[in-house]
Amino acid sequence: MSAPSTSSSPATAAHAGRPLVTPRTLTLVCIVALALAWGWLPDFTVAVLSNIGLYALVAAGLVMLTGVGGMTSFGQAAFVGMGAYATAWICTSPTAAGWLGGIAGSALVPWLGLLLGLVLTFALAWALGAVTLKLSGHYLPLCTIAWGLSLYFLLGNMEFLGGQTGITGVPPLVVAGISLASPRALGVVIWAVLLLALWALHNLLDSREGRAIRALKGGRLMAESMGVDTARHRIKLFVLAALLAAVSGWLYAHMQRFVNPTPFNLNIGIEMLFMAVVGGAGHLWGAVLGATLITLLKEKLQDILPALLGTSGNFEVVVFGLLMLFVLQRFADGLWPTLARLVSRWVRPVAKAPAANAAAPAAQLAQRVLPAAGTLLLQADAVSKRFGGLIANNDISMTLKAGEIHALIGPNGAGKSTFFNMISGVDDPSSGQVRLEGDAMSGRPSRAFAARGLGRTFQHVRLLGQRSVVENVALGAHLRARRGWLAAMLRLDRAEEAALMAEARKQIERCGLGAHADTPAASLSLGQQRVVEIARALAGQPSVLLLDEPAAGLRHLEKRALSELLGQLRAEGLGILVVEHDMEFVMNLADRITVLEFGTVIATGTPAEVQANPRVLEAYLGGADDELLEDAR
Repeated sequence: MSAPSTSSSPATAAHAGRPLVTPRTLTLVCIVALALAWGWLPDFTVAVLSNIGLYALVAAGLVMLTGVGGMTSFGQAAFVGMGAYATAWICTSPTAAGWLGGIAGSALVPWLGLLLGLVLTFALAWALGAVTLKLSGHYLPLCTIAWGLSLYFLLGNMEFLGGQTGITGVPPLVVAGISLASPRALGVVIWAVLLLALWALHNLLDSREGRAIRALKGGRLMAESMGVDTARHRIKLFVLAALLAAVSGWLYAHMQRFVNPTPFNLNIGIEMLFMAVVGGAGHLWGAVLGATLITLLKEKLQDILPALLGTSGNFEVVVFGLLMLFVLQRFADGLWPTLARLVSRWVRPVAKAPAANAAAPAAQLAQRVLPAAGTLLLQADAVSKRFGGLIANNDISMTLKAGEIHALIGPNGAGKSTFFNMISGVDDPSSGQVRLEGDAMSGRPSRAFAARGLGRTFQHVRLLGQRSVVENVALGAHLRARRGWLAAMLRLDRAEEAALMAEARKQIERCGLGAHADTPAASLSLGQQRVVEIARALAGQPSVLLLDEPAAGLRHLEKRALSELLGQLRAEGLGILVVEHDMEFVMNLADRITVLEFGTVIATGTPAEVQANPRVLEAYLGGADDELLEDAR
């Protein structure tokens, strides 16, 4: 590789003479400007900004749920209603006052309302998520519409909540003896809560758990193989978005001092989802942008359209819908990425250098002691897989020992991928048993295989394409760390995160991709992406490594480097099972080879024995007659 040039790059030249700021500096400037102007803004503007803050808090949860986690929900308005009604009821109900005794009527009651709203929302969201999130495709959003409507009508038909009339007389919040009865005072709290939530969510995404969350959208099979409990993460993400909506509802109730079901109907839920999508479903600040755009647009349309078209029709809904279609058509990823590109000439991105992570004291990651050479690691006993009347694998038995490379070969359709999935926990065998270091693994998920020391790659590359190589590789070490969501939100996981990143960079260097560590994975060649998958598997410190066509797409020198790496791993004591079509690569590397044909083992032995086996020659390597003809020559 050539040395870095000292001449100015085109980007540097373009920035010459212009002041450059970091995103963090620009964010702080905007916050300070809003804070300084807050006291001088008109009351109507303050009210609009407060509503934007409330909407943005819900939209931020939807960005996490929909944009990052890949789960669409139209029912978030119902969770806003849960938070609003919980505090309104506990603050005004004689029954609640009797329960609270001497506390009733004090400034502490609204905070008890917040606690009640969060507890009820947590329980309801967990219960709904456990049922709803098992669905996929269009069934999931349809189900959120169903329970969103159900909760809306439930709130409007419960007499102790005031029915359709609602609850009046909700008291204002009081903080340290200061009343927040005015919208201007409460608006400060609303925006402070919003900014704190965005900070916490940003920290969550920039963590071990954040990488697991990002893998939920389109990469659940891969994430499970890295040890991520995807079902649990989906429910936790659903609950997190619901809790943010409940906090928004609590603030709304004490701002309006009145609660009824109207603001929590399905239409509002759809608007909230629009805010997240229009702003930029994968970007936290897109929630603020989307909430601002849609709130202001609705306000302006309600003023302009009646003057132009009269008051006899509800034209603003039609025009609003058409404008949303236009925005979604022109800006499929939302407006935030477009805005970010426009200001990129003035904003300097913050580079994540390795030294930045090394500066923090690194925690000790979990270490695995590799078994002694020759130890039986993986064993398949008479494993079969049937799909109806089709037998994909028929009584396959195979072993893998520590310190050896075992190759699995066979023609296309021989059942290699099916067998690979069974011994890695993706599929259960129809009969037979898979054992990992002596433990029976049938019926256990692939994350349990990962926890027992199995790492794998995939035939079709599965990476987080828009994330950097180092982030992809760090996902492989998920089970070697323990810090959870709350620690990540509060940045209490920085030492552990530094250790994970250091381990990821170590494996990237080991696999020869050090120069691409901070490059988006999707920008690499297919061969390099396969090497990234190997580095990701190694980051988990496995004792068993399953490689599905690792040499596909690699050039000659890259194959040689891969062969040397696998030889080194074998010497360290790993057991490696390779599925590969490159016969030269396999024969020069493997200690033992198992050959499949039509889902059945037809040969097992050393490379020399397999090459001399007539059944293998007939089925896979060109035929016994060809060998005889070659000998005759």
